Amino acid sequence: MKSIAVFCGANKGNQPWFEAAATELGTVLAQRGIKVVFGGGSVGLMGVLADAVLAAGGEITGIITHQLYGLELAHAGVKDMIVVESMSERRKLLIEGTDGIITLPGGYGSMDEHFEALTLAQLHQYKCPVGLLNLHGYYNPLLQMLDVMVENAFLKEQNRMLCIDAPTIPQLLEKMERYEHRAIEKWH
Repeated sequence: MKSIAVFCGANKGNQPWFEAAATELGTVLAQRGIKVVFGGGSVGLMGVLADAVLAAGGEITGIITHQLYGLELAHAGVKDMIVVESMSERRKLLIEGTDGIITLPGGYGSMDEHFEALTLAQLHQYKCPVGLLNLHGYYNPLLQMLDVMVENAFLKEQNRMLCIDAPTIPQLLEKMERYEHRAIEKWH
């Protein structure tokens, strides 16, 4: 993987491990030479992630809307900042050309981005791994809901498998790398 889009919140959450995970992820990706594409913010887990990538000498691109940029929420340290008109344009550019997606714990925005990516993967319009960091079981209820969707025939089992999850960053990256190799073999 050469580039990964990271979806994460504009808040830090109320547990220290959320911020620690964003720092770890930014550092690990930078150390592996993987470019990070993120929402461009300086606040919350977005800011923590960007700070970690920059501190480790990594490459990072921010995609932010004019509205958020105007509110001075753009990360000043990120030199490669793309300013767009709408959230839908932002979501599109966040994943365009990336080799994978990781969603950290977050709220509505993170879920919106994550589920759009899964929908595109289901439609074979995004053929790279879509990862969910299930830190301390944060996403357990969501993962259970996906299983309920399968049980009730609203989601096919093979499409349920598109949402790759793991409780730690090393485990998630390992699963995503295995998926990437399977997908390459399948699509070529």
